[in-house]
Amino acid sequence: MLYFVAFIILVVLIIVFSNIIKIVRPFQKGVLERVGRYQKTLESGIHIIMPFLDKIIRVDIREKVVDVPPQNVITQDNVVVTVDAVIYHQITDPHKSVYNIQNFNMAIAKLAQTNLRNLIGTLALDSTLTSREKINGELRMILDEATDSWGVKVKRVELQRIEPPVDVTEAMHRQMKAERDRRATILEAEGEKRAQIERATGEKQANILRAEGEAQAIKSVAEANKFKKIALADGEAKAIVNVYHAIHEGKPTNDLIAIKYLEALQKVADGKSTKLIVPFESSGILGSLAQIKELFDTKEAK
Repeated sequence: MLYFVAFIILVVLIIVFSNIIKIVRPFQKGVLERVGRYQKTLESGIHIIMPFLDKIIRVDIREKVVDVPPQNVITQDNVVVTVDAVIYHQITDPHKSVYNIQNFNMAIAKLAQTNLRNLIGTLALDSTLTSREKINGELRMILDEATDSWGVKVKRVELQRIEPPVDVTEAMHRQMKAERDRRATILEAEGEKRAQIERATGEKQANILRAEGEAQAIKSVAEANKFKKIALADGEAKAIVNVYHAIHEGKPTNDLIAIKYLEALQKVADGKSTKLIVPFESSGILGSLAQIKELFDTKEAK
């Protein structure tokens, strides 16, 4: 009997100590109730409470995920799309999360569904498909404001799926294919146009360079001919001056001049021209010719 009583006392002590000492995990906070009334919020660690009178409700403060079930939503242009989402939230006030809401997951899922219908109902199908970030941001703000009284902070909202009906999807695929074909045609035409412009520009530049080269060549030839003519003219002028000086230094007689004149006339007469132009002032030369003839006749008479 003594051992049995000791065993009973030991069991009672274990039960009492288990009800006196409570441990709150690092990712938890405890809501302490005493005889059904809220006392305080306990941090993580070991806590001693009054057995059978106090009760600790442990609240997980880690970030959690709530999956919003898929639902059919009508867009502004009367297209039915299937939408679902996920919500990332975290409890910031354990007291409010315990006493202000009974089933948080169901409540936030229903709240997200109704607000998704409201948001997507104001957008056309194309805007709905391209405005995921906008819808996520607006829905997060709405849910965060609504869940503030529940002691919950909504961190992120992500749309998982926005699916239009099959016929609409096929029509969109055809539209996208036609748009891609149109863009490809436009790009090809623009490429051909740019290529033609580049070819024309290249040909224009080549013609300009060729013309400039020819102009420079013509200019060079003209300058060379000019210098050549100038050199020839200078040479002829110098030759004439030399002849002139030689003639005057030699003091030619009228007889010699007349003979040279006759030689010049003979060369002119041998040319191809049919006209013979005789210098106007030739009386002196003709007189000299007469004197020469008289001189020859006198010599023959002797």
